[in-house]
Amino acid sequence: MDLVRWCSLLVFWFCLAHEGASGLCFQYHHQAELKHYLHWVSKTYPHITHLYSIGQSREGRELRVLVIGQYPKEHRVGIPEVRYIGNMHGNEPVGRELLLHFIDLLVSQYGKMKTITSLVHNTRIHILPSMNPDGFEMSVPGVCSGVDGRYNNNGVDLNRNFPDLFSINQVTREPETLAVMRWTDMETFVLSANLHGGAVVAAYPYDNNESGKSRYTKSPDDDVFRYLASIYSINHRRMFKGNLCQMSFPGGVVNGASWYTLIGSLQDYGYIWTHCYELTIEVSCCKYPSAEWLQFYWAENKKALIQFITHVHLGVKGRVLDDKQNPIANTSVLVMGRDDVMPYKTNQLGEYYKILMPGSYTFRVESPGYVPLMVNIHVKDTSHMYTATIHDFTLHRQIS
Repeated sequence: MDLVRWCSLLVFWFCLAHEGASGLCFQYHHQAELKHYLHWVSKTYPHITHLYSIGQSREGRELRVLVIGQYPKEHRVGIPEVRYIGNMHGNEPVGRELLLHFIDLLVSQYGKMKTITSLVHNTRIHILPSMNPDGFEMSVPGVCSGVDGRYNNNGVDLNRNFPDLFSINQVTREPETLAVMRWTDMETFVLSANLHGGAVVAAYPYDNNESGKSRYTKSPDDDVFRYLASIYSINHRRMFKGNLCQMSFPGGVVNGASWYTLIGSLQDYGYIWTHCYELTIEVSCCKYPSAEWLQFYWAENKKALIQFITHVHLGVKGRVLDDKQNPIANTSVLVMGRDDVMPYKTNQLGEYYKILMPGSYTFRVESPGYVPLMVNIHVKDTSHMYTATIHDFTLHRQIS
C-alpha cells in the first residue's frame, strides 16, 4: 500500500475512533477503508444491519452489500426490498461516498429520528457502495471528465453490459454484471437507483429504443417513473432547477433515451426483466471532484436519498393465495393497460408489489390450474404511512 493510502486509512481510523458512526469523514474511502467501515457498522448495529457479498470484481475485490432494516437477514412478507448502487463507473465515486454517509445516517439516527426509524422498520434497504472497485482504484482524483478508471479491469463499461430489450447485446457478461444479475434474481427488489457523475439529473427508462436514435421512449409505467424521478429532483437542493453542468433538463429529470440511447443499461435491465423500478441518478458535474466537495454533495442529496426510497410504499402490494390461504408462486399479476414486456410473477411467498400513482386500476391475476381473476382496486397514496395499499387475491382451482 502506498503512502497516500496509508495516510487515508489513518485518517479513517481517527474519525471512527473519535466520533463513531456520526463522525464518518468526508474523504474518499478506498477498498480497505470501505471494508473496515462496513464491518464496523455491522458489528456496532447488529440488530438492524447485515453485511454480505454478492461476488467479486474481475480483480477479486469483494462486492459488499450492507442491509439495513428491522429484519436485516431475511425477507419478511409485506416489507419491500429497495437498493442503492454506487460507483458503477469507477471514475464517478461521489455516489460511493454518498451511500456511505447514507448508511451512517440510517444507523446513527435509527430510534432518534421518526422518519428514519419508520423507514427502517418498514423497508429492507440494500446498499452496494461500489459496483466497480477495480475501476475506482485506477481512477485519478480531481479529474472531472474523461474515461480513465470508468471501465472495469477488463476495459468494459458495466452500464453497457446487461441484456437489452431493443438490441442484440451478445457481449461477455463481466463478473460484476453477473453478480448484480444473480443478486437481482435472489431478492424481490421493488425500487432501485444507481448513482453516477458527470451531470445533475434523475434519468428513467427506457435508455434504448428500436431506432437507436435519441428520442423519448416511454415504458408502460412512464407516469410512475416521471413521478419517482421528480421526487428525487425536487428533494435535491439544485437538481430541480434543470440547468446545471451546462445542460438543460426541465425539472431536473429526463427520459434516458431522449438524452442519448445506450445498449445494455442496468436501468432497463432491472425494470424489464425483474420489474424493479430502476432509475439512474447523476449527482455531480465533476466526475471525481476533490474530497473537499463531498460534504457539499451530501447536503444536496441527503433528503432526496431518503424521500426516493420512501416512495417504494406508493401503490399496491399483497399476496396471491389459494382458497386454503396457501401462497401461489409464479402467478401473473397484470395491470390492464400496462403491457409489461415480461409478465409480473409473484415470488415464492406469493407476493406482488406494484408502484402505481393514486387511482383505480383493473388487475388480472392468472395461474395455471386456477380460475383467472379480474379485480378493480382503488389505490391511495399511503406512502406517508410507510405502506402501500394492501390487497390480497384468492384464486380457486379450476374444476376438470
